[in-house]
Amino acid sequence: MCNILTHEDPCALCADPRRQDDLLCVVEESLDVGAIERTTRYPGRYHVLGHVLSPLDGIGPDELNLAQLLTRVKEGTIREVIVATNPTVEGEATAAYIARLLKPLNVIVSRIATGLPVGGDLEYADEVTMARSLEGRREL
Repeated sequence: MCNILTHEDPCALCADPRRQDDLLCVVEESLDVGAIERTTRYPGRYHVLGHVLSPLDGIGPDELNLAQLLTRVKEGTIREVIVATNPTVEGEATAAYIARLLKPLNVIVSRIATGLPVGGDLEYADEVTMARSLEGRREL
């Protein structure tokens, strides 16, 4: 169901009854799930796309697991989809495409924040990272 590469079916995360069924995190590949799980802060379910949109590499919407994503959102109890693709041109394009795809389904679509790493120095940040950090600021 989640497309995580594993020897188990369903995977341990899908089989875990403690996971929230109304929260779905969309990632590019299975390894991304591990990065999120290491935070121990995400209680929901996952959906692995397998790729991101990349016209130069011949990867379009049909090569992603989008039909399965749509089915999960339409038939499930999902109230929010968190798009956690990498902050690359392809990842951003894929996130925007998913947001447009899910908009008519009355579900919240959010995007993970991007910006400065913890422990990083501002003077070494590139312009795009600094701009995103400013745009994604939050009240203290």
